[in-house]
Amino acid sequence: MPQLNPAPWFAILVFAWLIFLTIIPPKILGHSFPNEPTPQSTQKPQTESWTWPWH
Repeated sequence: MPQLNPAPWFAILVFAWLIFLTIIPPKILGHSFPNEPTPQSTQKPQTESWTWPWH
């Protein structure tokens, strides 16, 4: 039963995770997003009550 021999599969697992953790994140983080968020003001907007007559 060769699938119980962990020697080749463990090496494949380690190399795959090394690729995922060292090569791919800088490529993904290197992208720039076109819509950068702008900071919002902390002041509440002034709201005015309606002056409409309620008939």
